[in-house]
Amino acid sequence: MSTKVVMGANITGTVGFNGIISVNCPMIPKRRTERAGGYIMVRTSRHAITRGLLAGAAVLALSSTFAVADTRPNVVVLLVDDAGLMDFSAFGGEARMPNIDRLAAAGTKFTGYRTSPSCAPSRAMLLTGVDNHRTGIATIPEVVRSQDRDKPGYSMSLEPGVLTVADRLKAAGYRTYMTGKWHLGSEEGDLPNHHGFDQSFALDASGADNWEQKPYMPYYATAPWFENGVAADLPEDFYSSKFMIDKMIDYIGEGGESDEPFFAYIGFQAIHIPVQAPREFIENYEGVYDEGWQALRTARWERAQALGLIPEGAPLAPMYAGSQDWDALSVEDKYFFSKSMAVNAGMLEAMDFHIGRLMDHLEASGELQNTLFVVTADNGPAPSSMATVPAMKLWMALNGYNMDVETLGEKGSMVSIGPDWANAAAAPSDLFKFYAAEGGIRVPLIISGAGLDARAPVSSIAMVTDLTPTILDFAGVDVADNEPVPINGRSLRPVLDGVALETHPATTPLALEVSGNSALFLEGYKLTRNSLPYGDGVWRLYNLAIDPGETNDLASVEPDRKQTMLAHYQDYADEFGVVELGDDFNQVAQITANIVPRLLKRNWWVVLVAGIVLVGGLGFLGRFTWRKMQNA
Repeated sequence: MSTKVVMGANITGTVGFNGIISVNCPMIPKRRTERAGGYIMVRTSRHAITRGLLAGAAVLALSSTFAVADTRPNVVVLLVDDAGLMDFSAFGGEARMPNIDRLAAAGTKFTGYRTSPSCAPSRAMLLTGVDNHRTGIATIPEVVRSQDRDKPGYSMSLEPGVLTVADRLKAAGYRTYMTGKWHLGSEEGDLPNHHGFDQSFALDASGADNWEQKPYMPYYATAPWFENGVAADLPEDFYSSKFMIDKMIDYIGEGGESDEPFFAYIGFQAIHIPVQAPREFIENYEGVYDEGWQALRTARWERAQALGLIPEGAPLAPMYAGSQDWDALSVEDKYFFSKSMAVNAGMLEAMDFHIGRLMDHLEASGELQNTLFVVTADNGPAPSSMATVPAMKLWMALNGYNMDVETLGEKGSMVSIGPDWANAAAAPSDLFKFYAAEGGIRVPLIISGAGLDARAPVSSIAMVTDLTPTILDFAGVDVADNEPVPINGRSLRPVLDGVALETHPATTPLALEVSGNSALFLEGYKLTRNSLPYGDGVWRLYNLAIDPGETNDLASVEPDRKQTMLAHYQDYADEFGVVELGDDFNQVAQITANIVPRLLKRNWWVVLVAGIVLVGGLGFLGRFTWRKMQNA
């Protein structure tokens, strides 16, 4: 991307792909200079006039050699919530996403990228390059067992010694900004302003309403938003994707004419539940999903073959056990479910629209060409169907939510696509979010900009922990070998630059685990298990080269391979401190067990009043019965 030039007298310089020239001299403050139309324009400190001649000499030397420079790129990370591999239009999805398409066309798509099956562990690994168990975010707070919270890796806060990419870039002179979902700890010192971000407007929860400042599930009492660590209120015209981009543009703009590059991390709420979008975006998809989930799953599977995401003829796993028969639904139910998926697609388009506004801003300010974009998702599509639970319906009514089909997705609406659509959206993979099946962990990744050439899609495996070392590589930030919490990932830059075909040799075992959902990749095979309720805790073996849909378990056919890979997984579990949960661990049951005491703690007075009423009622009934018996 850039080439360093030595010009003598300890003066060095480089010229970037976009003509930006940097000069490095011990006597000159580090500043950018620009070359345009044969002219050299130097930006330097107003207090450095006496050093101008030296700067001019250095620039003249550069103009004669026209070599390239330390033009460190800006970095923008766009993290989509709960999007499967084919939810992006660049990977074959139905939603209109022209801005992300533009980035994909100009950069590289990674079709073999894996993340964790749950949001917080994925975010911890993305932002640190460290395995989730070493970050302190081994699982999500909603699922962690109380007896595990005092174990290493399960504190649900980034642990001491764990550095974020923002920590590292800030120390290297970057401006660092964050907007959107954080979900990496709720204790003192856990928010973004304590982890390297100069400016941040963060949601400290797994999700929240996209139109108002209110929670989306009983686990939370409020929607906890914070600006730079201080509790903050949302504006009246709030819509999540719009607001996050507005704030990020403000933060970047406040940097003014600063010569330091910036790092921007945006954690979108799209398409996490509640799935919500402005009507004008939803209307674009009404009728698109009228054929149902099995039809969508089949269509995406066929498209995946045409796009080379899976081999021709690779089998498609059936819908999960217990899925509903679309044809057996009533006309009213079909319309409701089809509209729900239209809201989902509309939310993706709305997000992309606002991403386009950020790109336009960077283009207008001359920063777009020197910006590296990383676009990905934290895990696969969400199977949540809380809105169908009777107790949830009562909570919704008390918190201003409805499920009116005509205004579905708009303010006051509660929408989740549920397991049937999630399984369809995860095609050509099996299952969905929360599970280590491919539908939970195989998601899109696009890296583009900052002088990178457009390249054919990369099918070799990449891991979520590879993103931080990749960003640091582009920023020229070295990582020490003896850090107390070492980075586990590897830079993807050799693959991006076209000098390597793979980041991780096929002979290197790569493993992950969240809440008993585990996977190990080795030599094109995958050993995996999934916990209840959609899994059964059984280890299975698949040859992903010919069976990416995980349809043919080879555990009994290749027992030696299974044992070898199981031994590698056990090494991983021992090294990183994975807590064994047992085959009977049920994620949904654990979430329920964690919600109930929080509800009781927040609403103790309701329980007390109800108890008094109950005791009084029983007493009255007892007295009434006794008198009746006396009079008999």
